[in-house]
Amino acid sequence: MNNVPLRRVRSFVRRDSRITEAQQRALDSVLPVLGLNLQDGLIDLATVFQRDAKTNLEIGFGSGYSLLEMAKSNPSENFIGIETHLPGVGSLLQGIESAELKNIRIYYADAVEVLQQCIPENSLDVVQIFFPDPWPKRKHHKRRLIQEDFVKLILTRLKPGGMIHLATDWQHYAEQMMDVLSTITELKNVMDSGQYADRSSQRPVMTKFEQRGRLCGRAIWELQFVKL
Repeated sequence: MNNVPLRRVRSFVRRDSRITEAQQRALDSVLPVLGLNLQDGLIDLATVFQRDAKTNLEIGFGSGYSLLEMAKSNPSENFIGIETHLPGVGSLLQGIESAELKNIRIYYADAVEVLQQCIPENSLDVVQIFFPDPWPKRKHHKRRLIQEDFVKLILTRLKPGGMIHLATDWQHYAEQMMDVLSTITELKNVMDSGQYADRSSQRPVMTKFEQRGRLCGRAIWELQFVKL
């Protein structure tokens, strides 16, 4: 199966704030080297990274601080980031250039389209989505990214034994995530059934969304499921 049909209610709204001169410079000079293009279609990971290695995909990396630290701490692994916030892309590119990293590639695109058109089946070891937009109003819940169709699309791109790793600071969204993932028979909770995971060492730094949630007194909910 190459594509899983998805209803196209977008889970994001482009809110590109002002881009700094440094971010624009990185977008101009680094993105052409490390950026991947939706229009190029299906990629070969060994060709893109010039090696065979564990490959992690992060959807919605924000400003990229967490993804940057993961790539620094795990130089033997490959990382692909997807983001629709252009200043965030520029910020990550600055960090990549400063640290002289070679193990990150970036899509400035819609994650659904990237998964459908560019990522080979059974190719990813980890898909991580940390603090996606919670769309807290009930009328907007249909915009939440973690829906059954989307998770099933991710599953087609994960290797057997590959992991879906989620985190949120909104309890209702965490409960929805748990319900969605728990009802998919091809997935198994790393913890016991219905149990949330402890904070993972795979998240080496707090994102600004996690910090904001904690300042507001919200708990952090983390889920880790593997593909059978």
